[in-house]
Amino acid sequence: MNRSGSIGKLLMEWYGALRERFGHRNWWPAGSPFEVCVGAVLTQNTAWKNVVKAIANLKAEPALDPLRLYEMDLMQLAELIRPCGYYNVKAARLKNLVSHLVEKHGGDLDALFLPPTAALREELLSINGVGKETADSIILYAAYKPIFVVDAYTKWVLERHGLMPERNDYDSIQAFFHANLECTVELFNDFHAQFVAVGHAFCRKTPKCDQCPLERFREREAEIWRAGGSS
Repeated sequence: MNRSGSIGKLLMEWYGALRERFGHRNWWPAGSPFEVCVGAVLTQNTAWKNVVKAIANLKAEPALDPLRLYEMDLMQLAELIRPCGYYNVKAARLKNLVSHLVEKHGGDLDALFLPPTAALREELLSINGVGKETADSIILYAAYKPIFVVDAYTKWVLERHGLMPERNDYDSIQAFFHANLECTVELFNDFHAQFVAVGHAFCRKTPKCDQCPLERFREREAEIWRAGGSS
């Protein structure tokens, strides 16, 4: 049995089971690519419902625009995004992203997104406060380039099903998906959203495995490792 091919098939069966349970997730919910960028910064360490409130405040100002945010006083911005928590830190990070966009690309997202994926990722990661998950969310959901976004839920599911060892780093987990799945925006988009859905509903710090749609794959997972090893 080909281990890599077996894992890829298993992952797609996971995806089918999750989509059957949760439906297409239609993620990322935003009215524009720039709103995705803002949301990617604001969603760090907070529930999405709080991000929605913060973005609603920005829209009401109205300030959901690169130039408006660039010109806005930092304290005013922090107050507008207060619902998302850590608002002073996030205001500074959002300012850093917007300043880079305006000063290097004239506020034009298309110009920022023009380079190949690897170069765009490197540029985003050079911005103070933009980490890997934030950068990859922007690349996938705003720039529409295929890159798999890894979050805590994804890591928990892989570890608990024995597909990745504990304490694996972000890049190793991302490379695992890139090696075993067809690299398309559509698949990476919805698959990541499915991991969020199953993580939120079942694969929490205290998991509810008996109710999880992935529980039925345990025997298949064991067969793969018996046939191909774990190295």
